[in-house]
Amino acid sequence: MEEKIRIDLSKDEAIVLFEFLSSFSDKGILQIVDQAEERVLWNLCSELEKVLSEPFLDTYATVLKESRDRIRDKE
Repeated sequence: MEEKIRIDLSKDEAIVLFEFLSSFSDKGILQIVDQAEERVLWNLCSELEKVLSEPFLDTYATVLKESRDRIRDKE
């Protein structure tokens, strides 16, 4: 079973993040159009650093590859 983590966002952060991701989904381009998007991404990264130990492991490159392989769409 896949391990779950939980992170908290304010409603404002969620709205800004939703718009950022929706824009990427619609246009296929990741582009910061407002500093608030940058702030939300920094905050999200900070929250992930609090709940993940893997980025700090010597084997992180392998862990990342394995995670990407599990998530990637199967052909």
